[in-house]
Amino acid sequence: MLYSLSFLPSIGISLIYNDGEWLVFSASLLIAAASGLIMWLPNINQQSTLSVRDGFLFVTLFWVLLGIVSALPFILGVHLGITDAIFESISGFTTTGATVIVGLDELPPSILYHRQQIQWLGGMGIIVLAVAILPLLGVGGMQLYRAEVSGVTKQEKLTPRIAETARVLWVMYFALTLACAIAYWIAGMNLFDAVGHAFTTVATGGFSTHDASIAYFDSPVIESIAIIFMLAGGINFAMHFQAWKNLSIQPYVRNARLWIDISVLDLACSGKSLLDRQL
Repeated sequence: MLYSLSFLPSIGISLIYNDGEWLVFSASLLIAAASGLIMWLPNINQQSTLSVRDGFLFVTLFWVLLGIVSALPFILGVHLGITDAIFESISGFTTTGATVIVGLDELPPSILYHRQQIQWLGGMGIIVLAVAILPLLGVGGMQLYRAEVSGVTKQEKLTPRIAETARVLWVMYFALTLACAIAYWIAGMNLFDAVGHAFTTVATGGFSTHDASIAYFDSPVIESIAIIFMLAGGINFAMHFQAWKNLSIQPYVRNARLWIDISVLDLACSGKSLLDRQL
């Protein structure tokens, strides 16, 4: 039910650009809300803490069910087959970046926005957002957080309460996205492209509003911005939090993994430059 609200921005985009797809997103919103309501009403008075097993099941259901729901605009609007539509949606949520859609430059703006948005939501993890909301519904979120987050990050509670930690992560994620969008806009993208590419750059997913992707803009400045913000989006957000909290760059300086990432990136860029010269 809560996720159905994510179709509202696409409805707004459709009305602004007058692309005629607002009915598609309205229908998707109603289907998602109705489906959630049917599942919620029989359990409205139930309150329980999730077990670890419940957490893993919940994470799986989030990706599967929300992936299907997000495929609705592709089915109703772009008229993709069910398999292709769900593939596109799951690819977005998992920030895989693979696509089965061709002719992106001719698609309605609202559909393009929807593609970018689902990748942005998947970039931080719908689950982390849910963890911030579930306690308000009487459901424990720590098990869900641990089931979704991998590696040492799951042990790094940035604040005493897990819901507050999730909200802090999303605030930082949103701020990083906003900074990226502003940078793209200053570099020459129009506002729509700047926001759409900021969504997928920070999510490190790669969806674009153009078939040629970032090469469409043919701008070294834009490509540099993409590199910087993809690197920032790929860094452990606990490091960003510590740097912001202490107003210090020391968390970045002391982190060995960050320097390994930068070194690998430098080697990859050097190798590509050498290959280009040889060709």
